[in-house]
Amino acid sequence: MFNHLLMITLYLAVFFLAQRQVKKWIRQQAQKKQVSEVRSRLITRLISYLLFFVTISVMAVSLGLGYQEVSLFVSSAFAVLGVALFAQWSILSNITAGVLIFFAFPYRIGDRIKIVDKEEDMSGIIVEISLFHVLIKRDIGDVMTYPNSLMLQKAVIKLPEPRHPSSLATSNKTKAKINASRAKWLK
Repeated sequence: MFNHLLMITLYLAVFFLAQRQVKKWIRQQAQKKQVSEVRSRLITRLISYLLFFVTISVMAVSLGLGYQEVSLFVSSAFAVLGVALFAQWSILSNITAGVLIFFAFPYRIGDRIKIVDKEEDMSGIIVEISLFHVLIKRDIGDVMTYPNSLMLQKAVIKLPEPRHPSSLATSNKTKAKINASRAKWLK
């Protein structure tokens, strides 16, 4: 009995230590990529749930529940989750794409981009990157919601900042004008 309690305590300590390190790493990535705090907390929570599920599974096997019983439980949980999300496969693909965009998307909020599409001009400034979609404020003033899964499937081009006659000078006054015009684009 004492060995089981010691083992549970050890697994929980490893879980909390790993969760803390993952949270610290995600926070660093979010600051480096200028991602909103809400989005980084959502990614942290999602990864923490996965880490907890793995910890509970490993703990159950090591405490003697047996590999077959634990694997039956894990496969049943994934089957229920798969059936529940199969009807909404786009939600699952957007969540997966949102996690990938969090770690691998080369563009940030405030960047001007163009999504290559034959049918419509999809260019503008990235206003927000969430777990399901990217909000892009187009040059004509409207805000476009673009799904994360499509963002990974289509080519995205980073456009240069809009040119102004005074943007070639490098004085502090000119830099202030550029920042003011950038803020205007983001409104």
